[in-house]
Amino acid sequence: MVGSALLRRLQRESNCRVIVRTRDELNLEDRSAVSRFFHEERPEAVIFAAARVGGIQANDSFPVEFLTENLNAQLATIGAAFEHGVRRFLFLGSTCIYPRLATQPITENQLLTGPLEPTNEAYALAKICGLKLCQYYRRQYQVCFHSAMPTNLYGPGDNYHLQHSHVLPALMRRLHDARQAGQPEVTIWGTGAPRREFLYVDDLADALLHLLTIDDPPDWVNVGTGEDQSILELTQLIARVVGFEGEIRTDPSKPDGTPRKLTDISQLRASGWQPSTELEQGIRLTYDDFKRRLADGTLRMV
Repeated sequence: MVGSALLRRLQRESNCRVIVRTRDELNLEDRSAVSRFFHEERPEAVIFAAARVGGIQANDSFPVEFLTENLNAQLATIGAAFEHGVRRFLFLGSTCIYPRLATQPITENQLLTGPLEPTNEAYALAKICGLKLCQYYRRQYQVCFHSAMPTNLYGPGDNYHLQHSHVLPALMRRLHDARQAGQPEVTIWGTGAPRREFLYVDDLADALLHLLTIDDPPDWVNVGTGEDQSILELTQLIARVVGFEGEIRTDPSKPDGTPRKLTDISQLRASGWQPSTELEQGIRLTYDDFKRRLADGTLRMV
């Protein structure tokens, strides 16, 4: 999803050659293959958008894979980038790196000041390692390796697996299916009270290219909207967009995850960037993409 948004954004740039590889073409956990790629292509700048990602259930069910697959890919890619003279490396983390009970809104200096959210601890640990490795390369070797911490993302090309995807696409698919089936109600995990911030993926792509233009960027910077809503409010908004008119129930026996996760984006705003897509507008654009991909058989559901 993020890679596709970056390609859409880069198509508007005329002064760069974009080098890409699909997952099938390059296994980022294979250090030899990654090193060979950098040796052959010699990129000047790298945006590292690859990751194994998922929602609460996927993170809680497969912590070994979320830690090892992400960590292996990061170590291979960051190391090869330095070895082959990459001048600029922008690593994508996640705001789940911050403590579970971080002061809201979350500022960048709260990293490693408290315990992580248990349900996505493995993924967060992997991302923290990637962020710190970039910081250490920069400090030790004076290379411009830095990181961006996006909040919850959504948009065209998302994954709609009912158990393993993130909350917004999972809700969109469930509510769409419920409307199609004429179901009288839909039940969501948890109390519905936790608050989350959502960033349209094309806004993230714009922010990343903006960061690449800054001569001396921060080691890591939050990327978000600075606004949030409860999971119940989000569900009601998606229901309105997809046309589901049944009852929405909550299931407090299921985990809520972090109570609130709102980013402070004052650093990025001060550099001259701000998001441009309102949440309802972004959800409508995403639902249009969902319906198109569902109709032509290209919807991701794995």
